[in-house]
Amino acid sequence: MAEITINDQVQEVLDKLRPFLLRDGGDCELVDVEDGIVKLRLLGACGSCPSSTITLKAGIERALLEEVPGIIEVEQVF
Repeated sequence: MAEITINDQVQEVLDKLRPFLLRDGGDCELVDVEDGIVKLRLLGACGSCPSSTITLKAGIERALLEEVPGIIEVEQVF
């Protein structure tokens, strides 16, 4: 049986959040998970939206901290 990695767990949470991002014309891409820090690239409307930092911290980061053990922060990469 395949072991579920932290990347798989993060991707699963992102997949749950994706419909909300898509509804506003945006999306996100998992770049990497390193030492508990999730690196995300915001795409589409999310990449240029003035509220993207709030989306990242209050939405995506909060969900990942709650659902994936070991995650300590979410960082946006460009």
